[in-house]
Amino acid sequence: MDDIFCKIARGDIPSCKVYEDEYVLAFLDLGQVTKGHTLVIPKKHATNILDADDETIEHVFKVARNIGNALVKTYGAKGVNILSNANECAGQSVFHFHVHIIPRYGQDEYLELGFKEHDTSSLNLKEIAAEIAKNM
Repeated sequence: MDDIFCKIARGDIPSCKVYEDEYVLAFLDLGQVTKGHTLVIPKKHATNILDADDETIEHVFKVARNIGNALVKTYGAKGVNILSNANECAGQSVFHFHVHIIPRYGQDEYLELGFKEHDTSSLNLKEIAAEIAKNM
């Protein structure tokens, strides 16, 4: 399968990289729900968490935890949502296993299923990615 995340993992499409090793790539979501919203994908294709092998799931979530900690340290997030949608009816729109790390900055934020994106045109995603990467 050759979806957009496979192309990003191969480097065919640029991304604002936060972290990379031989198994996973983490990069900023272009549709930032909150500042620092990051995706972690395995380089080896799996359709979703239900299709991925145990080792892949374990590594993706270890990296997600580390990024969550980096977001707290970098931006003072008060918490994070770490989640993965599996199949279209659950909101999955790119059919390559991925995990969202969404920093939470206050009690007034409400995460809607389907991710309500905010206007983030004023954010410098490359700068945000570099700041988070420094704390990994």
